[in-house]
Amino acid sequence: MSVNESRPDYRWEKRGSADEGIVHSLSVALNDVPLPLARALVLRGVTTFEEARKYFRPSLDEMHDPFLMKDMEQAAERLAEAVLTHEKVLVYGDYDVDGVTSTVMMTSFLRDLGVDVEFFIPHRSKHGYGLCNAGFDFARARDCSLVVALDCGITAIEPAAYAKSIGLDLIICDHHTAIDEIPDAVAVLDPKRPDCEYPYPHLSGCGVGFKLAQATTTLLGEDPEKTKELMDLVAISIAADIVPMTGENRKLMRGGTELLCNGKTRLGIAALAKVARLNLTSITTSQIVFGIAPRINAAGRLGDAGDAATLLLETDSQLADKAASAIEKVNDERKQIDRNTEEEAVRQAQTFVSARARDAFVLFSESWHPGVIGITASRIVEKFFRPTVMLTKVNGTAKGSARSIHGVNVYNALKECSDLFITFGGHDFAAGMQLELSVIDEFRERFEAAVARQLTDELRQPAIRTDSEIHLDAIDDRFWAILRQFDPFGPSNSRPVFVASGLRVVGAPRLMGSTGDHIKFAVRPIVEQERKNRPLDVVGFGMKSYFSIVQESQKYNRPLEMAFTLDENDYRGTKTIQARLKDIRFTTSDASVITLTDPGTKTAVSKPGISDKPRAEILIDGRDSKGNDLQADPENAASATMN
Repeated sequence: MSVNESRPDYRWEKRGSADEGIVHSLSVALNDVPLPLARALVLRGVTTFEEARKYFRPSLDEMHDPFLMKDMEQAAERLAEAVLTHEKVLVYGDYDVDGVTSTVMMTSFLRDLGVDVEFFIPHRSKHGYGLCNAGFDFARARDCSLVVALDCGITAIEPAAYAKSIGLDLIICDHHTAIDEIPDAVAVLDPKRPDCEYPYPHLSGCGVGFKLAQATTTLLGEDPEKTKELMDLVAISIAADIVPMTGENRKLMRGGTELLCNGKTRLGIAALAKVARLNLTSITTSQIVFGIAPRINAAGRLGDAGDAATLLLETDSQLADKAASAIEKVNDERKQIDRNTEEEAVRQAQTFVSARARDAFVLFSESWHPGVIGITASRIVEKFFRPTVMLTKVNGTAKGSARSIHGVNVYNALKECSDLFITFGGHDFAAGMQLELSVIDEFRERFEAAVARQLTDELRQPAIRTDSEIHLDAIDDRFWAILRQFDPFGPSNSRPVFVASGLRVVGAPRLMGSTGDHIKFAVRPIVEQERKNRPLDVVGFGMKSYFSIVQESQKYNRPLEMAFTLDENDYRGTKTIQARLKDIRFTTSDASVITLTDPGTKTAVSKPGISDKPRAEILIDGRDSKGNDLQADPENAASATMN
C-alpha cells in the first residue's frame, strides 16, 4: 500500500492574498512582529496599529449600543415594565448549549432584579425545536404574563399567534436566519432580520439576550457592570454555537473567559469543569468546545435540558457537584450512542458511495437517537467531505440535522427543498428539518442536486487554508507569546496554519494512545541558521495513517513539507511549543537553498526551496543578482506551493 492510499488528499491553498507592503509595515509598527504573524494578522483584516490594538486588546467599553438593534426599545421597555410591576415572567429557551446558556443567563439576570421567574426548555422528542403551544400553556398555567424566548422564535409565526391569543406578551431574542414574515410579538430581536441595522449580525442567541439585558439595565438605571457577570455564559454559547469569533463575539468571549479564569464563574460551571478534569484558571476556547459544551448538550440530547439549566443556576456547591456527576453519567451514555450511530452512518455512506459518486448524503435510520444525529452528521462530513443530513423517526415523522462543508450553504440547499418540509431552519453550515417519512427518497435526490449546483471542482476536494510559510528557526518563545494573543480562536479567526518545507525527521517517531491512533515525531530544517533551537515536536491526533510517510522520510532521507498549527504542551509542569499536524507530504522535487533577508533585522534567513522554476542565486537585501525585488513576496521564494 502506498503512503497516500489511506490519507486524505488535501489541497493546500492560501487563506487569501496579503499585500506584502502592508505586512512589512505592520511588522515594523508592532515592534518587528515576525513576518508570518504579521501576515496572519493582515489575512484577518488587521492592517494598522490601531486595528491590532483592538484585536489583541478587545475592550468591552467599545461594544455597540444595544438600542441600535431593531425592536430593542420595545423589548427593553416591556421587560423593564415587568420588573417594576412585579410581573411573573417565563424564560423560554432551547435544548442546545446556546439555548441552555441563554435560559440561565436571562433567568439569572431577572432573579437578581427580584423578578418571579421560571424557565421552560422544550424536550427534544416531546416538543421538538423552537416555540410550541405546550410551552405557552405552561406559562399560562404558571400565571406568567410575559414570555422571553431565546435562541428560537424567528420563524414561529403560528406559535407566536397562539401566545397572543391566550393573552401572553412575547419577546423573541433569536439569531437564526429570518424568513419573509416576522412573528407577531411585542418585539422580535434578531440582528439577521433584513430590516435590522445593528452593526454586528453574528451574535449567538445568548449574545442577543445579553444585549437585551444591557438595554433593560440602562432603562432601569441599574449599574451596567452587573451585566458583565453574565458573560461566562455568553462565552460558552459563543464557543459552542460556532459563531464567528470576530467583533463583539471576540470581546464577549475574551470577557467571559476572564471570568472563568479568575474564579468568578457560577458553581455549576465549576462543577462541570471538575468532572471534565479541566483547569478553569487556564481554560481555552477549545476546552470549552470539547469539555464543557458536550456535557451541557448531553442533558438535552438524551433527556431533559432543564437538568443542565438547573445545574448552572445552582447556588449550593454540594448540589452542583451532585448534579454535574449525574450529567457526566448521561454524557458517558451519549458517547456510546455516538459511537454506535457513527458506525452505522459510515456503513450507509459507504454503501451510497459504492453505488455511484455522491455530492451529498441523506442518511436515515429509525433507530438513531435524535439527540446525537447532529454531532454524527458533523463526523460524516469530516470523513467523507460531503454535506450530510442525518434523519431519524420521531413521532411518525422524520427529523434531522444537516451539516456542510466550506463553500456550500446548506441552508440555501435546504431552502430549494422547502416544499417537502413540515419545518426547517438554520445557518450556512448547520440546519434542522422535519418532514414526512414518505418524501425522504425525493428529498435525498433534490438535496443532492441542490448541493451539486453550489459545488465547484475545487470545493469537491478538502482544503487546508494556510496563512504563511515559515522557517522553524523563527519559532521561539517571543513568537509563541505573540501567537497566543490571537486567541480566542473560532470561525473567521481560526488558529493560523503555517507551512514549513525542507524538513528532516529526527529522533524516534512513535504511535501514541491506547489504540495507537495518534503519531508523534520531531523535525528540524535541513538547513538551519544555527542550532540554537531544539527540534520541533509534532503531534498528529487521529493521524495514524500518516505514520508511514514519516518513517519513509526518515529511512530514505526524503525531505518533508508540513502544514501545522502551534500550541503549548504542558507535561508535568514543563511547557514546550509543539506543532499540531494538519497534513504532511514529501517535497515534490529536489530541494534547493535560497537566502531571504528579514527586512526588520537585515538578517539572512536560509530557507529550502522547491519549485519547477529557476531559482535566484543569492538574495542580497531581498534582491536577486539582476536587482529584481523578490522581498515583496517572500512566499514566491519558498518551497511548497499551496494552490
